[in-house]
Amino acid sequence: MTAFLDTLGRVPPLLAQHVLLSAAALLLGILISLPLAIVAARRPRAGSVILGFASLVQTVPSLALLALFYPLLLWLSALVGGGIPALGFLPSLIALTLYALLPIIRNGVAGLTGIDPAVRQAAQAVGMTPAQMLRLVEAPLVAPVLIAGIRTAAVWTIGAATLSTTVGQPSLGDMIFAGLQTQNWALVLAGCVAAAGLALAADALIGLVERGIARRRRPLWIGACAALVAGLLLATAPLWHRAGGDRVVTIGAKNFSEQYILARLIGDRLTRAGYTVRYRDGLGSAVIYGALGGGDVDVYVDYAGTLWTGPMRRTDVPDPKAMVAEIGRWAQATSGVRLIGPLGFENAYAFAMRGDDARRRGIGSLSDLAAAAPGLTLGSDLEFLERPEWAAVRKAYPLRFKAMTPYAPTFMYRALASGEADVISAFSSDGRIAADRLTVLADPRHAIPSYDALLLVAPGRAKDARFAAALAPLVGRIPVSAMREANYQVDRDTGKRTPEQAAGWLATRLGL
Repeated sequence: MTAFLDTLGRVPPLLAQHVLLSAAALLLGILISLPLAIVAARRPRAGSVILGFASLVQTVPSLALLALFYPLLLWLSALVGGGIPALGFLPSLIALTLYALLPIIRNGVAGLTGIDPAVRQAAQAVGMTPAQMLRLVEAPLVAPVLIAGIRTAAVWTIGAATLSTTVGQPSLGDMIFAGLQTQNWALVLAGCVAAAGLALAADALIGLVERGIARRRRPLWIGACAALVAGLLLATAPLWHRAGGDRVVTIGAKNFSEQYILARLIGDRLTRAGYTVRYRDGLGSAVIYGALGGGDVDVYVDYAGTLWTGPMRRTDVPDPKAMVAEIGRWAQATSGVRLIGPLGFENAYAFAMRGDDARRRGIGSLSDLAAAAPGLTLGSDLEFLERPEWAAVRKAYPLRFKAMTPYAPTFMYRALASGEADVISAFSSDGRIAADRLTVLADPRHAIPSYDALLLVAPGRAKDARFAAALAPLVGRIPVSAMREANYQVDRDTGKRTPEQAAGWLATRLGL
């Protein structure tokens, strides 16, 4: 219970972002849905197209819908010469707005088509224009049904907004995703409780509006509307006072423990230098470098091999020092990104098996694994099977596994321990390799490139001397042994620490 209460301190700023996003998406959805509902009710052919589109949107998983708008906005930004944010609020707003359309349009159409024709005839008989009939007759009759659709849309929007974390928009999903990855169940619970509480509160207040209109009790629905506005203002209060834009730094992180720890280590350095820090956690490799180049993220740690095979699309495997130097030149030339330097350790993809199982099967390298693969199950992290590194490994070693299953990194190790997976795409700086007595398989054909951890800074911060000076002490300072221990502090089952605590320990260990 104490851990749960401690995590509640992280709720207010994330709740504010969550409320702002959900409210904006719902309001925009209402503004779009109302005229569409009227057109759909008046013109059946147009209505089938409108409802068909809104229904089609619902068939797309919300996470996929959010992710699809990132490359689309990135392309539009490049087309018009920049200025369109491809990460964060805008893609989240567009996706959630589309998700809110169906229940509002459907209920609006049902309400309008369900009005007794005699009522319309009576309105026409007294000389009402179509606009007057809509405002004075149809709208009051349809309002309760329409608001019921808005209630549904509100709950859907609030729930789906937790997924906006994946495209860099802070939300209560930050707590849920980070908690799942680090197995901090108090953090997961706090995020879920806050999101559920917000959805229930919104549903209850909108329900009072619905009831007040249905029963023609003006004080009830006006009071409920006032409570909604007051709640919105109160929940977003943490966003009212923000530091100057040039002093607010956004630190990016991918979706595993090491990234959370390094982000907090960087954040502590920048906070001490006088910057206001915010985090965008859980970003995928395909998104985060583009976010850095576009200025949506100011600094983050990436890995040489990831950049080499991903954005750079290189297939050769040069000497690690030469690779780092080439990455620095390429980043500066193509996007203005500055390489501050390597941190001093490598976190490479490394295939690992349970030690006793590897010895029993006589597997010590990827060449040995190729022969046994048809009878084994591979567990990977969520993106490895779609990465160029996997293609390179399959080309160098004809690996054909019985089954391949992606997991969140934490659960990937659990799958190996439980026997659900026989081999995993592990990370060389992970403390669980030693703790679980895993055998790391050799790569005699050097299919996997070097993965030196690199500190990268956005173009807008590249010439900020204070910024660079705050980060410079990290360069070449972190040995892999220290990083493994910090990672294990977050990942182990007992005596678990938070990424903030592990970052503090790491800073002390490094003398920072």
